Amino acid sequence: MIIAPSLLSANFLKLSAEIRCVEMAGAGQLHLDVMDGQYVPNLTFGPVIVKAVRTATQLPLDVHLMIEHAEKWIDPFINAGADMIAVHPESLYHPHLTLTEINDKGKKAGIAINPGLSLAYIEDLLPFVDYIIVMSVNPGWGGQSFINGSFERVNQVRELCAKVDRPITIEIDGGMNTERITPAKTAGVDVAVAGSAIFGAEDPGRVVRDMLRTSEA
Repeated sequence: MIIAPSLLSANFLKLSAEIRCVEMAGAGQLHLDVMDGQYVPNLTFGPVIVKAVRTATQLPLDVHLMIEHAEKWIDPFINAGADMIAVHPESLYHPHLTLTEINDKGKKAGIAINPGLSLAYIEDLLPFVDYIIVMSVNPGWGGQSFINGSFERVNQVRELCAKVDRPITIEIDGGMNTERITPAKTAGVDVAVAGSAIFGAEDPGRVVRDMLRTSEA
């Protein structure tokens, strides 16, 4: 399992050091939550921060666009250094067009699924995605409690993906900690996104190492 620290919970006064810490501990990619104050109430950062992060690491950057009109921001985030871009399909008029554009530009295209969103909404999009983020909290804030039933939802997503002739990675995002790594692995999660559990700890690197050891047990 890949551990993907979410930089939303990092200390931005020492962001480079925080990135270096989790990278040395074995993090496999970094997760960047972009929020616009419209699709979700919170407001975070844009391409400038992604560009700064790109200079600090060679890890893949997974940019999660929790924004309206995400199709207008594909090029700016790719130019800033994003390797992967995930969108919320219900926020787009033409999700298929946006996903294929991301792929055509040589990047991985993802979709994020909110709690309560019918999986029927995404089924026809699966042939065009490289990864799926199963949200185990409602999008918009870090530090929320894990929603029970999210691992069962991962199982359902995995079954849908098995019908598609395309390898699709499944991420889970929200309320993840070391204790939830084992059930996540059992459910078929490939990437665990964690923010507060990692960067809220005294030693973020130790948490990443503990998560990796648990996933390998």
